[in-house]
Amino acid sequence: MGTFIQLVVDGLATGSIYAALALAIVLVNQATGLINFAQGGMAVLSAYIAYVFVQLGLPLILAIIIAIVLSFLFGALVERFLIRRFERGDPDTAVVVTIGLLTLVTGICAVLWGYNNLGFPSLFPLTSVEILGAVVSVRSLATAVTIVVIMVVLQLLFLRTKLGLALRAVADNPASAAFSGLPVGRLLMVGWGLAATLGAIAGVLVAPQLTLTPGMLDTALVYALAAVILGGLTSPIGCVVAASAIGVLENLVAVYVPLIGHDLKIAVPFALIFVILIVRPQGLFGRKVVVRV
Repeated sequence: MGTFIQLVVDGLATGSIYAALALAIVLVNQATGLINFAQGGMAVLSAYIAYVFVQLGLPLILAIIIAIVLSFLFGALVERFLIRRFERGDPDTAVVVTIGLLTLVTGICAVLWGYNNLGFPSLFPLTSVEILGAVVSVRSLATAVTIVVIMVVLQLLFLRTKLGLALRAVADNPASAAFSGLPVGRLLMVGWGLAATLGAIAGVLVAPQLTLTPGMLDTALVYALAAVILGGLTSPIGCVVAASAIGVLENLVAVYVPLIGHDLKIAVPFALIFVILIVRPQGLFGRKVVVRV
């Protein structure tokens, strides 16, 4: 029983990493209607920016705040001068552009800081506590709580605020939003800026656990995309639940299903995606999209 609880707790801690990135993907999709494959690379760049300011002697919290502000500006500028050129064309083209952006940002990080593992200071204590016989890192626990808070804030943003409703309107139908008097261009920039901000928070939360490298979030991005598909592109809560479920199921299957083990556990989320896409294409918590002809 103790082993089972420990596996579940460790899976939830890993799932919080996937959830952090998944929330950023949901945010940019809700704001612009696109899936940003460069989200992981942008988050890593933000973590490197915070690392630079820490090395210059600034307090960690101040370095993170500066990185978040710069990330917002970077996200807004990426939308204005890069993504906007492709937003009115084929959606697949815009997706390819984000993949190219991921490659570019990862390459820039590699050129500037190399591929060596860099230690990133943690915002939270490195101590552990015992819960129901399982040893839980305070850092992992605090990260999970932070992700839940962000999830609630995003849900309230899109359902209860004028900004959130405007962002959703622009993502659903930019032309109609423009006729309604909404500043479509500025809202798209804000959406990308907010997503980059959330990515920055994810980067600085994850970097102490994984060590800082240009490809730090490459694997996490795959799981985050799986969580987005499983939970639903329209539901921050669904993405967090799906990411947590993926982390837990991976751990349990690796230990209790010898046929799969640790080598094949990465197939678990993809098997879930296959089933969900057949049974419920919009995701477990997503909304059906109705197209009027």
